Amino acid sequence: MIKVLHLDENHEILENGLAKIGFKNFFDFNSNKKEIAKKIEKFHGLVIRSRIPIDEDLIDHAKNLKFIARVGSGTENIDIEYAKKRGITILSAGEGNANAVGEHTLSLILSLFNNIIKANNEINNNVWQREGNRGIELENKTVGIIGYGKTGKNFAKKLAGFNVKVLCNDVIENIGDDYAEQVSIDEIQSKCDIISLHTDLNKLSKHLVNTQFIDNCKKPFYLINTSRGQCVKTSDLILGIKTGKILGACLDVIENESSSFENFNQDSYLDFLKKSEKVILTPHVAGWTFESKLKLSQIILKKIKDLYSK
Repeated sequence: MIKVLHLDENHEILENGLAKIGFKNFFDFNSNKKEIAKKIEKFHGLVIRSRIPIDEDLIDHAKNLKFIARVGSGTENIDIEYAKKRGITILSAGEGNANAVGEHTLSLILSLFNNIIKANNEINNNVWQREGNRGIELENKTVGIIGYGKTGKNFAKKLAGFNVKVLCNDVIENIGDDYAEQVSIDEIQSKCDIISLHTDLNKLSKHLVNTQFIDNCKKPFYLINTSRGQCVKTSDLILGIKTGKILGACLDVIENESSSFENFNQDSYLDFLKKSEKVILTPHVAGWTFESKLKLSQIILKKIKDLYSK
């Protein structure tokens, strides 16, 4: 019997689907990494989101583990290289929340351009101000997408009806398509009015947006980050806003989030972002819809079935 340990709660379709094909499900949503290490040896599969990092030490305790399934799009919380050395298959489901991220990304920039949150707050305080809330149109802008995987491509498709020029950059060559022209980072920095991050968190992308990156942009721009908080160096972002190099920022993720994405650490940088009318913040929910919760679990279930049908 194949035993699967679930470390995070997901849609019930996943556990029910595994049970139907004879797998035995076990659940532990509260134990810490040390406690998990004591019992992980008896399991063949591990289903996770982001609560516990799956590092070399934990993998060493997992003597019988055959697969790690992350119900999400990123895998930076898994030591993939070491897991593969141990013969463990890594599964993820980025296609499951790509549409949700694409919609959320678009909603963020439209909200910022049209002062939606600012105007709503003013009306709640009995202030009716039209000229102070005159908006900006997306049409004829140039949008740069850094990281042209599943979410980046979905955002580009969403932009297709807005009469904008879309450029993309990715470490993989020849990944551009009908929705975005692949260019260098230099061209992104030279031409774009809006830069949207959709990259994984890795050595290349950590603090990708810093003072050097911002200074290399030829014109002031708007920044969107729906990828990972650590892709942006917050202190440099704030400096960019203060100097006018960054006209506004839409942030679904922040640098000082916990690794589980379930909470954050308060600091002076976050205080500035919360108070600024040039910034919109959401709590890492770009891919967090009722529909994506179902789709993510459906995709992981299919990939596990496919793995054991070989």
